[in-house]
Amino acid sequence: MQNVTDRVRNPFGMEPGCERYVPGYGDVNADFHIIGDHPGVHGGLDAGIPFTGETWSAAFIDALVESGLLVRDGGDFGNKNGEANVPEDLAYGVGPTYLSYLHMCAVAGEPTPEEYDDMERFLDAEVRAIAAHVLLPVGDRATDHVLRSYTARAWKTELNMEALHAEELLGAGWLVLPIKEPAEWVDGDADRLVEALEALQATDFRRESDLGRFIAGSDPYFVR
Repeated sequence: MQNVTDRVRNPFGMEPGCERYVPGYGDVNADFHIIGDHPGVHGGLDAGIPFTGETWSAAFIDALVESGLLVRDGGDFGNKNGEANVPEDLAYGVGPTYLSYLHMCAVAGEPTPEEYDDMERFLDAEVRAIAAHVLLPVGDRATDHVLRSYTARAWKTELNMEALHAEELLGAGWLVLPIKEPAEWVDGDADRLVEALEALQATDFRRESDLGRFIAGSDPYFVR
């Protein structure tokens, strides 16, 4: 089943009940779902677009563009999509990817555990509606959440982002590829991510089987 919408910013119409927030952005039928923390850590408030507006944003977006997960938008990002204008070096368009946060609202300081819990329903709805094949949590908190919520690995996986960066982990129906906090990247971290994503896309990462032969009609029926 595919989602049908022509919206790329907040395509599911999420209303978190806060004055300023950064909603999900991207392809609602994405193969890749990048999950960040909150705007205070991963930016996006000025443009309303995840992972923009930070000193490390250009390097992070460049790595995703180079690996084919995002595409450059030629600097016309704001005009074409009706959003605030974004500097050309930070503008990106839709690739086979969706981006969203654990906690989309702007808060003073760090969200409380209760606030994270309240926002979890929005992220979980997006994860299950998009059903991307690969989840890419960014940073410690998002990686911990994804491992606990969407895999059976949390109890046996040490949360060492240096070791987990760009490493493939099997989840419950998802492949998980954690990303080290972009603000902490050093030489080689971007290349490591690009190489891992290119290698992944060269494999059968969707791991689908066509069961259409078992049902009436000629249409395929893919499951994973």
